[in-house]
Amino acid sequence: MTAIAMQNSGTIKLVLLVSLLASAFLSAAGDGAIPPRRNLIIDTDLFSDVDDAGAIMLAATSPSVRLLAVNVNHPSSYSVLAASALLAHYGHPQTPVGARRPLTAAAFFDSWFFELGEYASKVAYRWSGGTLPWGHAENSWDPVALYRKVLSEAPDQSVTIASIGFFENLSGLLNSSADIYSTLSGPELIAAKVSELVVMGGEYPSGYEFNFWGDNSSLAAHVVNEWKGPIVFSGFELGANVKSGGPLMAEGPENDPVRAAYIYYTYNTSRASWDPLTVLYAMGGLGELFEYGNTNGYNHVVANGSNSWVFDDAIRNQHWLRLRVAEEAAAAELDRLFLKGAWSVPDQVASMESGHFDQHFSSLPPDRLAAM
Repeated sequence: MTAIAMQNSGTIKLVLLVSLLASAFLSAAGDGAIPPRRNLIIDTDLFSDVDDAGAIMLAATSPSVRLLAVNVNHPSSYSVLAASALLAHYGHPQTPVGARRPLTAAAFFDSWFFELGEYASKVAYRWSGGTLPWGHAENSWDPVALYRKVLSEAPDQSVTIASIGFFENLSGLLNSSADIYSTLSGPELIAAKVSELVVMGGEYPSGYEFNFWGDNSSLAAHVVNEWKGPIVFSGFELGANVKSGGPLMAEGPENDPVRAAYIYYTYNTSRASWDPLTVLYAMGGLGELFEYGNTNGYNHVVANGSNSWVFDDAIRNQHWLRLRVAEEAAAAELDRLFLKGAWSVPDQVASMESGHFDQHFSSLPPDRLAAM
């Protein structure tokens, strides 16, 4: 093969393939050591906003994450089936999925703005797979039982929980007692196994946000006010103006389910990034994107779901997040990870190798390719 033949699309293919494969092995640390994978459980509503789907893809395609389970805190059967479909597509067909009961046949309808579309049923049907194929939502785990099983089997202080929705499952875990999986109560099991709870909810230092009031605000208050371990909060203000998903819709694989979900939901408009930013922090900590907005104190949620920060120098294990970078830079990083994740699926790598890659990437500017 001549040097000329290796230019253009061939060179682009090689660069991206090397990037995709190397990311699974190379550490961000200067010495090249492979860091330990972070044990992660995601608790998601995956129903009325598409950013949950983007968040799941980030975790499912990250080589730094061991995705232990996904619990769904919205009762729609389409939500839990869509979670299973996403996990299967991104290489986690055996990852267990829990679902809030009783299950319903509810489908999302945007009765507020009449702008947003439904995606969960479409993803669940078209990409049916994993532990819960289409029509088998009833086979999902009880979410509290799944929490207790997975936590009991994990090393001490090793599990991060990312809450990107409502609080019925986590409240149930707090209220749980000894069972076949562990002799510990819910609070004891959490203290033994959970290193950090990361919550998308509230506004900071105070506000009134949907995840705290939109379902059962008393359960949000129960979890936030009674959780004794470290908590980091990702507020409405963090992701509201970080618009992501556009490049995935424009440049992602045609058969990618999260790309389709964003198109179904937004009609090709970039979306706010509350849940992807929350899961990005849960995956890797502060990194270069985030900083803490406080040095002390704790979050307090009242019965109607509003929250306020109580500054208290004696409490140092709760924080809210702020961006260290411009909102546009945070969006660009999410878009880079979305595209990288979508194209990392083995079928997509094979598509690149067989030549189908060209129609998607040959026209991209060099800086977009280099960023991947």
